[in-house]
Formats: sequence, structure tokens, C-alpha cells
Amino acid sequence: MKKKLNFRFHDPNPAGVAAEYILKELVAANMPKAERAVMEAKMRETVLKNKKNRSA
Repeated sequence: MKKKLNFRFHDPNPAGVAAEYILKELVAANMPKAERAVMEAKMRETVLKNKKNRSA
């Protein structure tokens, strides 16, 4: 029979402070993905402008 583990964490900070910290960390972790998406959008826009200019 396996014994079930039971973990408990105590965070002395208010819920708002903890949520703000978690949000900040998640944003920082996703920053490279967001930067890549912006660069890809800029490239698509540039390609479309170049196609328009060539056909005019």
C-alpha cells in the first residue's frame, strides 16, 4: 500500500501580491514568444507592402 503524499504551502503574502508575482513571472516566461510573434507580423506586413509596390 502506497502512502499518499500531502503537501501544504504557507504564503504569508496577500492573494493580490501573490497573483501579481505569478503574473509577472508568466509574462517574463512568455516574452520571447511574444517578441517572435511581433517580428513575424512585421515581416508579413513588409512582404505585403513590397508585393503591392511591385504590382503598382
